[in-house]
Amino acid sequence: MIRTAADAAPRPATGPRIARLARQLEAARDAAARTALTEAFWGEAARTGTPLVETLDDAPEHRAVTFLWRGHRATRQVLLMATGIGDRDRPAESLLHHLPGTDIWYLGYRLRADHRGSYRLVADISPGPAPADPVRLQRRLTGLMAHGVADPLNPRRLPVRWRAVESSVFALPEAPPQPWAGRRDDIRRGTVERHTVTGRTLGGEREVWTYLPPEGVDLPPKGADDGDGGPLPVLVLGDGDMWFGRLGFKDTLDALIADGALPPIVVLSPDAVDAATRRRDLGGREAFAAFLAEELLPWARARWPLTDDADRTVVAGQGSGGTAALYAGLTRPDRFGRVLAQSPSPGGHPEDGTYGDGSAMPGSGQRAYGDEGPDPAPVVHLGLGLHDGPASAEHGEALIRALRARGHRVHRTVHNGGRDHACWQGLLTEALVETFREERPANGLRVRA
Repeated sequence: MIRTAADAAPRPATGPRIARLARQLEAARDAAARTALTEAFWGEAARTGTPLVETLDDAPEHRAVTFLWRGHRATRQVLLMATGIGDRDRPAESLLHHLPGTDIWYLGYRLRADHRGSYRLVADISPGPAPADPVRLQRRLTGLMAHGVADPLNPRRLPVRWRAVESSVFALPEAPPQPWAGRRDDIRRGTVERHTVTGRTLGGEREVWTYLPPEGVDLPPKGADDGDGGPLPVLVLGDGDMWFGRLGFKDTLDALIADGALPPIVVLSPDAVDAATRRRDLGGREAFAAFLAEELLPWARARWPLTDDADRTVVAGQGSGGTAALYAGLTRPDRFGRVLAQSPSPGGHPEDGTYGDGSAMPGSGQRAYGDEGPDPAPVVHLGLGLHDGPASAEHGEALIRALRARGHRVHRTVHNGGRDHACWQGLLTEALVETFREERPANGLRVRA
């Protein structure tokens, strides 16, 4: 079967287990029998974990995925907030169904078997019935969204940016593996530090998370020739507060280096600070690109033996951070030879030369300063999600065409998920591995992608 974006679209479905339970409850002889069936159902859900994932005889490439919530007398309605599933502007379509006579609330979808995503749930326990008026219901559900929590029966968790809550994560059987995720106890560990860097172009200081390779890895002296044993490659990664403060990306880097999938590397990861600062900095912003290239990199090179080879200096980001990485790479090709962007923010018209925020897209090899001539166009690894949104999908394809027309080599990865760190963790890791696989010497000679 040829997989398409259309067959990855979530479709409402009642899973076999819920359908069977509904029939059993209807046939039950009394309340005690119904209670026993309900308790048995919850016992099974606790053992297997949630959401329920079941095969479909008529759709072997898909699974029935059922999200569950155990309610009580005060539960009026339950809302599912799942990245890439449902429409945030129409939350009523993501309300769970109540199985009459039980404390079971459920909502099922048919999802393609390579889907990965995160979700939260929230129960409405407001006094009185749920509003019948669609406008009032919309207002009620929108207010509930701020109170979503992780699924109590799903132990796989993901932090939420700037909030003391978590989301739950699920990955269907054919979702791409993430073999380097999580902490391993049998490997050397790198060091994460926080530094304050003066950002004159940003109008103030900025906290920067840094990752240094594990002890025991030979660190070359400053000034060593590039190549084997030479200065360390660099990854400049946006949203350090999320990647290192919440997600523990250090553990992934430790595993990659231990397995030889990534060379010893230094990561510089500016803190996003808060939502307002992130909106101001990220996207196609010249001030932020100047901070990365002209202040952060020189600051770091004064402290550690870092390469000044653009081909071994990577800039990466997600969402508006992905657009920021693209802008930095395209305007500073002498500093950044590789760009890793996942789900760059939609909008603008890339083929007409503008980014998602409307800022101008520079031509290939354009310098921000100097007159030494153009640098080679940076190589771009672009990760796009089938559930990033219709505007994002169109924007991503236009972006690929525009970049290739400007002379960039573009690697595209499409995943069955949305704008979600549950997916971005794997996409960033795969792009890093591919980037440094390409740049490693072959037959004694460096190969440019």
